Amino acid sequence: MSFWENFWNIFWWFLCVYAFIAFLYALFVVIGDIFRDQELNGWLKAVWLVLLAFLPFLSVLVYLIARGKGMTERTMERGRHNQEASDAYIRQVATASPTEEISKAKALLDAGTISPDEFEKIKSTVMV
Repeated sequence: MSFWENFWNIFWWFLCVYAFIAFLYALFVVIGDIFRDQELNGWLKAVWLVLLAFLPFLSVLVYLIARGKGMTERTMERGRHNQEASDAYIRQVATASPTEEISKAKALLDAGTISPDEFEKIKSTVMV
């Protein structure tokens, strides 16, 4: 009998901790969205933060219901922007200029590593 009481007490404790961590996560996501939102002016941001300070659970629910779609759009736009910036950086760093590629191919041709046909093939793909 004592084992089951302890088991359910432990289960209840884990459930409460899980709910508290989920609430904190939602709270910090909402606070981050408030500061990232360019459409809200400073006064509205201050009002939301005061509401979150004094009525946190209710304010998080209201914010998610009222502005949840906008949160999703802002998050997707930010992710898209970050992906484009990352792709641009990788292209800038990873790819060599056409002249560098041709000079590398020429060095391989001079060393006898590739044939003249392969050199022309590389040259034609780089020039496209």
